Amino acid sequence: MKSWDAIVIGAGIIGLSLAIELNKRGLRVLIVEKGEPGREASWAAGGMLADFPLDMPAALAHLAALSARMYPEFVRELADESRMKIDLRDNGTLLFIDAETSLGVAEGRTATPAYPLPAPLTELEPAFSTVSTQRFTAHFLQERSVDPRHLTAAAIAAAKHRGIDFSSGNPVLSVELASGKAAGVRTSKTKFAAGIIVNCAGAWAGQIAPYELPTRPVKGQMLCVAMPRKELVRHVIRTPDVYLIPRSDGRMLVGATQEEAGFDKRTVPETIQKLRQSALDLVPQLADARFLEDWAGLRPGTPDGLPILGATRTPGYFIANGHFRDGILLAPITARVMGQVIAGENPTVNLNAFAPDRFGN
Repeated sequence: MKSWDAIVIGAGIIGLSLAIELNKRGLRVLIVEKGEPGREASWAAGGMLADFPLDMPAALAHLAALSARMYPEFVRELADESRMKIDLRDNGTLLFIDAETSLGVAEGRTATPAYPLPAPLTELEPAFSTVSTQRFTAHFLQERSVDPRHLTAAAIAAAKHRGIDFSSGNPVLSVELASGKAAGVRTSKTKFAAGIIVNCAGAWAGQIAPYELPTRPVKGQMLCVAMPRKELVRHVIRTPDVYLIPRSDGRMLVGATQEEAGFDKRTVPETIQKLRQSALDLVPQLADARFLEDWAGLRPGTPDGLPILGATRTPGYFIANGHFRDGILLAPITARVMGQVIAGENPTVNLNAFAPDRFGN
């Protein structure tokens, strides 16, 4: 009978990255996924590697910056091991904010930094409607973007190449205990034994006994179009109304809503049309874009907007969850620091703000 050292619950990018990290450390790993690997929040994500410190909780900024710096090597390793292409772009982001709104004093920050454009907006994005952008001030951020579907598919292939096992279509119901320690998981079909369990189940993490983690689904609807010509839009665009994420193959994502709608993943035609119209207001030539698809994903939110990272009060049971909008961005650093925690090492990042026991777990 096959045995494992560690079981990772959830085959999104967080679970996949951590499973690979544990495998690198010499552990035999099983990933147990309720559905098809990589087809929930990671599949639905936009892929903006947005480590802009004024756009996230202060406690998260350092973790995000570290992870963003890790990304080129993270992608290179996955591409090499999977022999798959991953679209990682570094053209930067144009951030538009209301002209009357400063970048703001947020959470104790007293300075408002400047992020000047490297060239006139008409040169950076010739297709932009100057009328639609008059009410905004523009800032340039040296951010990357990645295609999450490429990334997740490559992570799955890399994990399988390393000999990591998968059990798919098999929801985990509870973490099994023996003598007060983690001993395995019970699923809807069977049981698996291991002395290390990591809950990376995303929006569904709170449904796994014995702890009721306070994660909740936050719905995001978005759509994808084929641009009339490649590089019609070169940069990631973020405005208060919509964001645009161009891909190297000529596709462009338009998103995204943020809704408290439970586990409802249906798209609403009126909402999709509103997103499309917001994109057209910015780039009128998108009227000629071909519609490809729309979808909704469920981000794992937490009460304080921070991930849950670390050990629970049950020896052998760990949490790496609740990354909300930043799961793609935070995958490399989450894998590294959680690998350190699980190995009993002192993590290279202070994780006190993310500890599971802040919610009693």
